[in-house]
Amino acid sequence: MKFMVVWKTVPGKYKTAVDQFLRTGGAVPAGAKTLGRWHVPGSTLGWHLIEASDLTALAESAAEWADVLELETYPVIEDAEAGAAAKKVYGK
Repeated sequence: MKFMVVWKTVPGKYKTAVDQFLRTGGAVPAGAKTLGRWHVPGSTLGWHLIEASDLTALAESAAEWADVLELETYPVIEDAEAGAAAKKVYGK
């Protein structure tokens, strides 16, 4: 399953977050895979698309960053999956 993690740096922790990212590369734990990561230049906002079958890996990743990032995690599906669900409900 895919998850979009929306992150924003905790106020006053930007440099700490950058240092941690540069040191670790922001790798996800075993059981998860980074599909993409995007940063807003000049901002403290970004997105991290992760694929994981085990939610424990997401919980571990969140715990690693919780002191420097505010995190919101959303399960996401692609257009084809959303379209198939809509077709099933609306029959078109």
